[in-house]
Amino acid sequence: MAFDFDRIIERRGTDCEKWDGLAGLFGVDGPDVLPLWVADMDFAAPPAVVEALCARAAHGVYGYTAMLPQFFAATASWMRRRHGWEVEPEWIRYAPGVVAGLSMCIQALTEPGDKVLFQSPVYPPIFLSIERNGRVPVNNRLAIREDGKGRHYEMDFDDLEKKLASGVKLAVLCSPHNPAGRVWRNDELSRFVELCLRHGATPVSDEIHHDLVFAPHRHTVLAALSPEAADACVVCCAPSKTFNIAGLQTSNVIIKNPEIRTRFMRAQAANAVFDPNPFGVEALKAAYTEGEPWLDALLAYLTANLDHLRSRLAAELPGVTLFPAEAMHLAWIDCSGLGLSDQELEKKLLHEARLVLNMGPRFGPGGEGFVRLNFACPRATLDAGIDRFVRALG
Repeated sequence: MAFDFDRIIERRGTDCEKWDGLAGLFGVDGPDVLPLWVADMDFAAPPAVVEALCARAAHGVYGYTAMLPQFFAATASWMRRRHGWEVEPEWIRYAPGVVAGLSMCIQALTEPGDKVLFQSPVYPPIFLSIERNGRVPVNNRLAIREDGKGRHYEMDFDDLEKKLASGVKLAVLCSPHNPAGRVWRNDELSRFVELCLRHGATPVSDEIHHDLVFAPHRHTVLAALSPEAADACVVCCAPSKTFNIAGLQTSNVIIKNPEIRTRFMRAQAANAVFDPNPFGVEALKAAYTEGEPWLDALLAYLTANLDHLRSRLAAELPGVTLFPAEAMHLAWIDCSGLGLSDQELEKKLLHEARLVLNMGPRFGPGGEGFVRLNFACPRATLDAGIDRFVRALG
């Protein structure tokens, strides 16, 4: 079946945060503004998902929803087929979003005032969840290395061990890493888990982008590394980024260890997180059972978009560097070579080019001089964004 990712869908007027929420978030609005920021896509969800949602909506009754065996079976089957990880149904707990799941992990597995580790530059809700839960954020900043393939990010394991030894109780891994685009190798993941276990920190892995990995790279679920990792780790994942259904707020927190799972369930109860919404359940089941052909076609389209973006920037704006994107539909672009401050960069892009991107400083230390651009859009939209980017900064 062919899927039309070139079709431009008008999203304004749908209460869409990406397109309709710009005035409140960025102070700009109007039909001339082009948003390529937040990590949802400008593509329709898979036809199987749309059909399942339409059928559920047509029923007309939207009462409390149970998570029945089909829900768990769909999730477990997906993990086995796409990630080689055998998951038992009782390991799977519901969360209304991965960020909510992460927040409940922090509440369940640490106490106020405890140290929680993160690795910047990183998706802002990770360190904000630490702060807002009254814990102490500890930053194991990623290091930029350079080799024959260019500049890329790596974990600073010497610093990681020092930080963990300071009394960290929980360590958050972003895998694949947002915004760095890294797909962590097995040796890196094993070292991360080893150090966490040595120093008594529970590893919690945000794997929301784990299906959006570009060949030849392969994602490894943190808990699938070894029996020791499976017993120690918490994995937060969802179909939301994969199938562009983030607004349906349905995610999984997968925990093999029964003691950790019990503590997480107490946090669920304390936050009154019980029943999922009916549309999220139907979307997850349809996506995980019938969405694979669509995902494979999407990955091919995103790969072509990424190659196109890289080619145009290299030819038209050589003063910026597109970091290697091994996963995700989010390009991490180093603009520091242009000699502009972050404020000047934002002014040129947001107010002069009317192009909305995520500015690097929002991702914490190490984000200075960077921007994040979402290339999960029709090629014509991407080209319009590149045109504006080049004109503003060239």
